[in-house]
Amino acid sequence: MAVTRRLAEIGKGHRRLLSLVDGADLAAPSALPGWSRLHVVVHVANLAAAFTRQAEYALAGRTIEVYDGGAAGRAAAIEAGAARPAEEALRGLSAATTELERVWGTAGEADWRRPVSYRQGDLAGTVLAYWRELEVHTADLDLGYRTSDWPDELCAHLEEFLGSRLPEGAGLVGTAQERAAQLAGRAPCPVDLGPWP
Repeated sequence: MAVTRRLAEIGKGHRRLLSLVDGADLAAPSALPGWSRLHVVVHVANLAAAFTRQAEYALAGRTIEVYDGGAAGRAAAIEAGAARPAEEALRGLSAATTELERVWGTAGEADWRRPVSYRQGDLAGTVLAYWRELEVHTADLDLGYRTSDWPDELCAHLEEFLGSRLPEGAGLVGTAQERAAQLAGRAPCPVDLGPWP
């Protein structure tokens, strides 16, 4: 089952992320303009907590917005979290990722089709989205894990998910990792891309 494979990849990704940030200078800039590494850590932790909540509500037969306060609430929470001591943010990341894995681990096969408010999709869609975000933002930390390290399966998913950013009739060349990085805005792109879907 595709969800089972994604969950295994996410578990590996969590271990990689926690290893990379352990002892790192989180006040240093990330590869994302305007964001420190601490901003990235807080964002991933907050997303893990948000998707844990999506899962808890879905498993109870209910839905809830992804972030309290919508996009503005999301942005405010990231800034507030990035103002905290790095050690606190790292503890939050470890706790949030552990809890996300625990809650997803309680879902049965039929549960992955339960509705969630995230993109008005289903619980399986949050797993795919989180896998995408985890891999992209781990590379954003600029701590040794690069877009060239992205697995081929992720790159194929990114090309499918982000392909709508390309102008009509345009295509990209290069390795799967190079094309995915360009579409994700993590490498220079020879064409002007549309917005993130």
